[in-house]
Amino acid sequence: MGQRLNGGYMPRSYFGDVRQLHLFSEMTEDSYEQLMRGSYVQNFPPQIDMIHEGESSDFLHVVLSGAVELYASWNGRETSMDIVRPISTFILAATIKDAPYLMSARTIEKSRIALIPSQDVRAAFDADNDFARAIVTELAQCYRTVVKTHKDVKLRTSLERLANYLLRQQVRAGGADKFDLPFEKRVLSSLLGMTPENLSRAFKSLIPYGVVVDGRAIHIQSPSDLREFAKPSPLIDDRGSITVGGTVGET
Repeated sequence: MGQRLNGGYMPRSYFGDVRQLHLFSEMTEDSYEQLMRGSYVQNFPPQIDMIHEGESSDFLHVVLSGAVELYASWNGRETSMDIVRPISTFILAATIKDAPYLMSARTIEKSRIALIPSQDVRAAFDADNDFARAIVTELAQCYRTVVKTHKDVKLRTSLERLANYLLRQQVRAGGADKFDLPFEKRVLSSLLGMTPENLSRAFKSLIPYGVVVDGRAIHIQSPSDLREFAKPSPLIDDRGSITVGGTVGET
């Protein structure tokens, strides 16, 4: 695991924040208290690596504030896998399987992270039936999200992927025609499986469909035209629960 920075055992004031996640909400009080007993909170500045793929999964992480980028690398290449925002956990599958991490994680802004020892999570899984059912539900959601992401990459052009991503962001912005991208374009291009140059060209190609870009600010002037081009599908694009108040996992 990465360096330990400013932090200490988890104050009780955070217990409620973690408890509200579906993963922990149905646990018995005794099981939850025992699970939190060995947990602690750590503060990370931006651009700090917290875990590396291939390392043993010593902790389940809960993002309490800030944002964390999950990424992977191979043969000199690197790609962003997901962005985790509060309040969400990662990476659950490695914790439950006692397996090495398949992704690395680094902060993209100042973040406060709760770390729950993986061995305690596995002990609670064995002892608390409601917690075990919640974990199965979360992992099933993670799997379905991976399938939808794979379909997005395999079945759509890069321009269609960008158009549908913007429509999903518009939904998360409450349907507003104007909103900001949640992170820099370098990360977005990697998430969408594009180079930064291709992303820039794709934004220009969406101008005829009413998309105006100014830095990270997006203005969708003609949502109907963009939707007609993008053809969003609930079998691909309904992924909100995995990144907003959910669990980010891996198979």
